[in-house]
Amino acid sequence: MSRRASFRIICLAIIATQCVAPRAALGFAATNGPLDRLAAEQAAYDQAPDAVAKAKALARIEPDVFKKAHDTLLAGDDVDSLAQLERFRDETRTTVTALEAIKGNAPDHPAGFKELQIALREAVREMDAILLDLPPDKHPWFAAVRSDLIDSQNELIDLLFPNLPHKQKNPSPS
Repeated sequence: MSRRASFRIICLAIIATQCVAPRAALGFAATNGPLDRLAAEQAAYDQAPDAVAKAKALARIEPDVFKKAHDTLLAGDDVDSLAQLERFRDETRTTVTALEAIKGNAPDHPAGFKELQIALREAVREMDAILLDLPPDKHPWFAAVRSDLIDSQNELIDLLFPNLPHKQKNPSPS
């Protein structure tokens, strides 16, 4: 092998290690599957600096959470499945409460609000699929989570569209 060819190989090896090492140092690990991706997205949610960033991260987490919960349920562990869904519900409530603090921003800058509302709409559909695979005696606990997700979704719609006619209450006739 000539000196010129070995020099090229050495340069390529150095460049490759310099490109890969900073990505790993920044926390960009190669994800091998949905569980790794879920863990990475959960970490992004936990470290999000504000409510809008948390809402966007939670919207990205939603598909993987419900897939994992549904797979856990099909494996026969309904308690763990319910625990995963309740954790998502609690994170959703926390995020929606934080978004309500900046509600004046929602109609003009819907980023985060809109993504979370769409994710919650998908989450309700996933809950319907989960309820179909449940024995009837387990329905009330899972249906309660579904109901809470619907309430959070409705709160986001109210934040995004504050002037909807259903929001204006008529004074009671005296």
